[in-house]
Amino acid sequence: MQKIRKGDEVIVLTGRDKRRRGTVLNVNGEHVLVEGINVAKKHVRPNPMAGTQGGIVDKTMPIHISNVALFNAETGKADRVGISVVDGKKVRVFRSNGKVVGAK
Repeated sequence: MQKIRKGDEVIVLTGRDKRRRGTVLNVNGEHVLVEGINVAKKHVRPNPMAGTQGGIVDKTMPIHISNVALFNAETGKADRVGISVVDGKKVRVFRSNGKVVGAK
């Protein structure tokens, strides 16, 4: 079971975007794509066959999964995640208070 999934709100722990929050767009193995985090300028060649225009484009780059943590809205801080069995199903829980992740 993945501890960080698509759609989760995470907070960056290290790097130039430290303490910034964003939503996970994609999880690919050990790397995550977080909306608005780790944005780089990429030079793109024009491709008339595909209809793409050339120039400098802002692109969201992946960040290692160890450099982000799930954001706990109740405490307002980053939190570690554990896995627990509730009603016969595995669920993700916050380590600080034991609440289920995503439960309202």
